[in-house]
Amino acid sequence: MQVSVESTQGLERKLTVTIAAAAFDKEFDSRVHHLAKTQRVDGFRPGKVPTSVVTKRFGASIFQEVAGELMQRNFSEAVVTEKLNLAARPTFEPHTREKGQDFTFTATFEVYPEVTLNALEELSVDKDSAEVTDADLDKMIETLRKQHAEWNAVERESANDDQVTLDFEGSIDGQVFEGGKAEGFEIVLGSDRMIPGFEAGIVGHAAGSEFTIDVNFPEEYHAEQLKGKAAQFAIKLTKVEEQILPEITPEFVQKFGVEDGQLETLKHDIKQNMVRELNQALKNSVKDKVLNALVENNEIEIPKALVEEEITLLRKQAMDRYAKEMDPENLPELPAELFKEQAEKRVKVGFLLGEVINVNELKVNQEKVTALIESAASAYDNPTEVIEYYKNNKEMMQNMENVALEEQAVDFIIEKAKVTAVNKSFDEVMNKVVA
Repeated sequence: MQVSVESTQGLERKLTVTIAAAAFDKEFDSRVHHLAKTQRVDGFRPGKVPTSVVTKRFGASIFQEVAGELMQRNFSEAVVTEKLNLAARPTFEPHTREKGQDFTFTATFEVYPEVTLNALEELSVDKDSAEVTDADLDKMIETLRKQHAEWNAVERESANDDQVTLDFEGSIDGQVFEGGKAEGFEIVLGSDRMIPGFEAGIVGHAAGSEFTIDVNFPEEYHAEQLKGKAAQFAIKLTKVEEQILPEITPEFVQKFGVEDGQLETLKHDIKQNMVRELNQALKNSVKDKVLNALVENNEIEIPKALVEEEITLLRKQAMDRYAKEMDPENLPELPAELFKEQAEKRVKVGFLLGEVINVNELKVNQEKVTALIESAASAYDNPTEVIEYYKNNKEMMQNMENVALEEQAVDFIIEKAKVTAVNKSFDEVMNKVVA
């Protein structure tokens, strides 16, 4: 077997392997003789079919079978010999041959990149910090009251925080556009559910009024045909309702699972949840900044095949989310380009973070794994049961160990990097998460 390796483009390699004619013909002839003994062919007694007849009738399929097996076998040997680290399955291309000639094939594939990290001390990272204040807690209580508010119809002009019911029809240059019409549409003014200017244009109008508002679709609007376009909406306001907030009574408090009906108990439970969510948001924020800095500070070539695999995964996840909200038959065909940048970043992060782990010989800290499991379990009614479930599920434990090791790598980078502490409010941190 003769082997040559050629670097074609980027991480792509082309491996050319030549197998001696005698080796190929021996395998080919062996298959032919086996078929001659076992194949039934009209006009010949069983086991007496001439090899020439077998070759004429089955030669092409025998060639493909032999070529396929020899390509797989010799490719595997060549990869080991040449010390190649494959990133994806190869594409085989057999060359044509005549009997008595050597058999040559090429295999095209990508290899993993060689990763060399720049000094972690060169990285600059902003690390946000925040806490849950009494004002944050009071605001959350107010949000709970609004979620359980009742609506009372009024005859006055509408204002922010009112719920309005309306019919509308949108047009651009006098032409009604698809999706721009609705009847009996309900919205709370000031909730920013609609495009800029829409809700503000309704404020100050009473039920029964008909009017038009002029708005502009944002440049980043999801519908390509509407991006940046000036539009006009014909509005018919049918109802204006003001918000009636419930009193904070023991009965109201008990709606949230607080059996004693005490406001202080509810505040304690809510603050625990807010602190847990804030800590997770802060952890995710600094992790994202660390990984961004790591990618920006280290040039790395990545295999296209791995990016394509990541795009496929991201697209599937997006489709699964849409499937919960839309009729599967109406699901959009999401283009790969939507996920390319995120996929490339995830692949780069995988290589770079893996190198941090390998170079610094980081090992899974089981105490961190336990802490992660306990944190995840604390959100459930029966944490002990959840913890036991994790411990008895090898796949979930492996996933949690991977998360722990990744977090250890991020923590290690933070220890080495130039870190700047940035104080933020609870809302600043959490609103960024929602966005």
